[in-house]
Amino acid sequence: MTKANDQKRLYKDLAWIWPIFSTPEEYAPSTRDLVRIIKKNSKIKVKTLLHLGSGAGLIDLTFKKYFRVTGVDLSRKMIAQARQLNPEVRYVQGDMRNVMLKQKFEAIIVPDSMDYLTSKNDIQKTIRIAHDHLRPGGVFLIVIEQTQETFKQNSSVLYTRKRGDVELTVFENLYDPDPKDSTCELTFIYLIRKRGKLTMETDRHLCGLFSVKVWNKLIREAGFKAKFQMYVAHPPETGRFPMFICQKPENT
Repeated sequence: MTKANDQKRLYKDLAWIWPIFSTPEEYAPSTRDLVRIIKKNSKIKVKTLLHLGSGAGLIDLTFKKYFRVTGVDLSRKMIAQARQLNPEVRYVQGDMRNVMLKQKFEAIIVPDSMDYLTSKNDIQKTIRIAHDHLRPGGVFLIVIEQTQETFKQNSSVLYTRKRGDVELTVFENLYDPDPKDSTCELTFIYLIRKRGKLTMETDRHLCGLFSVKVWNKLIREAGFKAKFQMYVAHPPETGRFPMFICQKPENT
């Protein structure tokens, strides 16, 4: 897939289906797990959290019960939804590869958006931004959908959600057209029924696909101590996802 075909309509003209696509209740158990991981691995008390790639704010609905949250997202429509859902949270429209905030945090998390970084250079930039905004002794969590080791060609899921008079059926397909490069494509087909009237939409997302070795190297080069583990989402059948727990040395 070329970048010209990298649509990401779910964050643009189709952003209105997001409250049907996902709900806060789905995210709450996994988010509470992430809170425990953050507290366990931070060397300092965590009061503030920077959420890079904060999307529509569904995860922050739980995070804000434990931390003072600042969210950053590139999509104007996602930021608008997040502000409506969490009016007490500070949201900044910006790019996690270069955003500069006049604040440091005890914890930083990128729970899924790292998958949209398709080059080592972009990953390096984002990790450095996290390092610059993190207090010494703090923790930086990266959760990603796929590594080269966990990737399964043509893996697909199908599910249906309903809200009000709109029923949404989604088909997701993960495919790597060129195993020699570091990208893969995530394709969505949306069947949207409003009062029974059907509309079909397609959406293509270009994603990065790197090995655990590459991730570890880039994280350590930025000055973090890191450990890798598989993160079990809730419910467990949702899947297991690669996670990097990165600590910033206290003497930094």
